[in-house]
Amino acid sequence: MAGGEGTRLRPLTSNQPKPMMPMANRPLMEHVVRRLALHGIDDIVVTVAFLASHIRNYFGDGSELGVSMRYATEETPLGTAGSVRNAAAELDDTFMVISGDVLSDIDLDAVVKAHRSSGALATIALRRVANPIDFGIVITNAEGWVERFLEKPTWGQVFSDTINTGIYVLEPQILDLIPEHEPVDFSEAVFPAALKRGLAIQGLVVDGYWEDVGTVEAYHRAHRDVLDERVAVDIPGFRLGDGIWLGEGADVDPAAEITGPVIIGDNCRIEAGASIGEYTVLGSNVVVKHDASLARTVVHDHVYIGPGATLRGCIVGRSADLRRAARAEEGVVLGEECFIGEGAVINQGVKVYPYKTVEAGAVVNASIVWESRGQRTLFGRRGVRGLANVDVTAQLAVRLAAAYGTSLKRGSVVCCSRDTSRVARTLKRAVMSGLNLSGVHVEDLELAPVPLTRFHVRSERAHGGVTVRLSPDDPASVEIRFFDAQGGDIDDVAKRKIERLLARDDFRRAFAGDIGDIVFPPRVLEYYTAALIRSIAVDAVRERAFKLVLDTSFGSASVVLNPVLAKLGADVLAVNPFAATAAAAHAGDDLETRLARVQTLVRASGSHLGIVFDPDGETLRLVDDTGYALTDEECLLALVTLVSEAHPGARLALPIAVSREAERIAAAGGATIAWAKLSSAHLMEVAGAGGIDFAASGGGGYLWPDFLPAADAVATMTKVLDLLARTGRRLSSVVAGLPSVHLAHMTVSTPWERKGTVMRTTMEQAQDKELVLVDGIKVLHADGWALVLPDPEEPLTHVWAEGGSDGGARALAQEYVGRIRAALVADTDR
Repeated sequence: MAGGEGTRLRPLTSNQPKPMMPMANRPLMEHVVRRLALHGIDDIVVTVAFLASHIRNYFGDGSELGVSMRYATEETPLGTAGSVRNAAAELDDTFMVISGDVLSDIDLDAVVKAHRSSGALATIALRRVANPIDFGIVITNAEGWVERFLEKPTWGQVFSDTINTGIYVLEPQILDLIPEHEPVDFSEAVFPAALKRGLAIQGLVVDGYWEDVGTVEAYHRAHRDVLDERVAVDIPGFRLGDGIWLGEGADVDPAAEITGPVIIGDNCRIEAGASIGEYTVLGSNVVVKHDASLARTVVHDHVYIGPGATLRGCIVGRSADLRRAARAEEGVVLGEECFIGEGAVINQGVKVYPYKTVEAGAVVNASIVWESRGQRTLFGRRGVRGLANVDVTAQLAVRLAAAYGTSLKRGSVVCCSRDTSRVARTLKRAVMSGLNLSGVHVEDLELAPVPLTRFHVRSERAHGGVTVRLSPDDPASVEIRFFDAQGGDIDDVAKRKIERLLARDDFRRAFAGDIGDIVFPPRVLEYYTAALIRSIAVDAVRERAFKLVLDTSFGSASVVLNPVLAKLGADVLAVNPFAATAAAAHAGDDLETRLARVQTLVRASGSHLGIVFDPDGETLRLVDDTGYALTDEECLLALVTLVSEAHPGARLALPIAVSREAERIAAAGGATIAWAKLSSAHLMEVAGAGGIDFAASGGGGYLWPDFLPAADAVATMTKVLDLLARTGRRLSSVVAGLPSVHLAHMTVSTPWERKGTVMRTTMEQAQDKELVLVDGIKVLHADGWALVLPDPEEPLTHVWAEGGSDGGARALAQEYVGRIRAALVADTDR
């Protein structure tokens, strides 16, 4: 009997029939089929209704389990007896009826033998329980013949503690008592009708384990009983000491803490510092990151549990994704493919239905059935980002590229590149496949830094670009970034179009003759180098004979660097000077160590300049000729100084959160500033609009629009040498003349629905102040400024402040943080 919907187990059964619910990493029905086979019952008819294809596809004809299986489909619910009548064509001999969604080790042989020896029309397997009111009670006489049935009795009707287990052995003649195509139950109609006709029904009290896994509590209880070995079931995996079952291919770090009894499924990965407590079951391909803690928790297949996450007494559905420090309390049930953001708390007893998103930092006290508590979108600040092969898979990459290709005209050309990592190489191939299948041609740059990709898109008049790379701040995450025909990031309109096409699977499918081509464009580096050299006074640079220490971080920037250096006449000491697949995955982990090494080498060699490039070739850190490592703020001010001196009347584009000292330096040199939003896309738009000589994105990214209106570390190195040559200065002298900068940055957790309240309140409270409304609300004070800006991706509000001292900046930032929190409390009280 496998037609039940399992409504009391939702959301776990929202997308799968109850018999397919995992029990100790096998579907409930598989345990039933294995027990039937163990007792020699190998001819099985399965009645199916709700999501019947799930059952058919998994079990097939039953041959893999040593049985023969056929299926009888109910178009409408027919009840326990009606569904058996629906399969009457297959039932011409004594047969057993058993539920496909119970957990039991009852001796079925004994039930069959007792039936055959009794001569009864039907034999019902009965079991004594302490609390029978949730079950159907069967009352028998002293000889074991059934006298009466009571379905779901009250305590006043409890005349026995023997309940109906739903296991019957029946003779085919009983089918005559069941009307066709009508919903009928055995206990409510068929068996009472048989008794009225004087037909014999035997009630056989049996021993052994039996659990109707009909509720979340019963599901937990059944798993505990399996792990305590109170029920005889076959648990997949190799048993270790202390009740630990380990699946094939599982990778458990020796520094992880495992306390049995637990089941760890096939191909699980448990990192150092993780804690897997007793009565925990992990399905296959589950990832448990460092410092995560689980106890009494059932986790289905393909789940990702982030660093520091805590799960206690809960159930996590298939392919769910719980991020760093997420917490799920006792009784929580997370449905299939739920996303629980960083630091979110799901409180006791809450049920989150499939495909829902809970925003970072949210505290959820009520079940989420229809809505999502978050604003999760496909595109972030830097394209599509997610955990490699968890969020961003090859399947997603193909579909995403097909959506992007569909948004372009057939026959368009898209340039593709990647970084040195293996995951980027794999996903780029998937991207190119999706583009080709949508009728778009690909120019494959293979391994290339981001700026080279942007340059090639612009110079070749391609229609767009895609690059796949590891995230700079998380080597476990990957980014797929999309560029427009000018080499800039695609705008919000293009992003929304791609998201719509992806959501609808509305892809253009090219016929065989229209499939896109893949070509490898020649002389890409040569064109890039020539254009960059044309933008500087190369003879002046050569005359200075600069001495440099360069660290390319094993990244793709090394591909571009050598051809450029060959034109500059510099003496170079190179560190990590080549692209390396294995090293690139960890290159971002030790920036300070690499920076210190370059500082030491600059001092020892007497070099003019030291540079540490990021692996993607977009940002850098500078070390001056004394071996001092500039902060990002100092580097920006130093470049503003050099540009203003070398190019009087220059026009600069800077983000609104930059120190006011940049404006003072620019004004002193006769330069002017165009303020831009904090987003790199808007900065590139401003820089590319014309009339801008220099732009900075913050965080070590600098733009030189006369060459490329996008962050380019190799171009920045070249331009810095050009500026030093033009001004005749050393970088240390520029740094020595820089003013002190006192900036503070804080964040406030802000639910998405209250961000508007925060901004309205901030505007109301700042009515008597001078405001700058380029991006967020910048409030000017006599001795500084404060900027309030909602985060576009997270439930946060950012507060930047600048003051006359570090303490003054912090105090101003804290003042605005306090105002925001007060506004949130006041809004909650309303």
